[in-house]
Amino acid sequence: MSNDVAAAQQALVEEFAFFDDWMDRYQYLIDLGRRLPEFPEAFRNDEHRIKGCQSQVWFVAERRDDGRLSFRAVSDAAIVSGLIAVLLRIYSDKHPADILATPPEFIEALGLETHLSPTRSTGLHSMLEAIRRHAADAAGME
Repeated sequence: MSNDVAAAQQALVEEFAFFDDWMDRYQYLIDLGRRLPEFPEAFRNDEHRIKGCQSQVWFVAERRDDGRLSFRAVSDAAIVSGLIAVLLRIYSDKHPADILATPPEFIEALGLETHLSPTRSTGLHSMLEAIRRHAADAAGME
């Protein structure tokens, strides 16, 4: 089986390579965040809130019949919404084993560690941990 997570990371890195500077990359992140699908109001509660994010982030994971994990999330902050869009593109609708087997190399490849504020970086890692935790739980059920 090919690793869809690694392929999604590579595609994202190639996409971001089109932008010459970080102002353009930030704007692209904001644009990606604006295109997030609607998030049900019923999930905007403490049970679905990701701790460790300075902004409000709500996150839902669902296991599909084919074993893949589907993620939905939303934030009240523009750049964080863009980071959510990136994470959903890479990890949503993927197999738990692929999620767990693939290090998040896109973070370094895009330069996110050096260009995000410390609080946004912490939030990114909190969201990533939530995705990996759901993947580990799902992998344990296989």
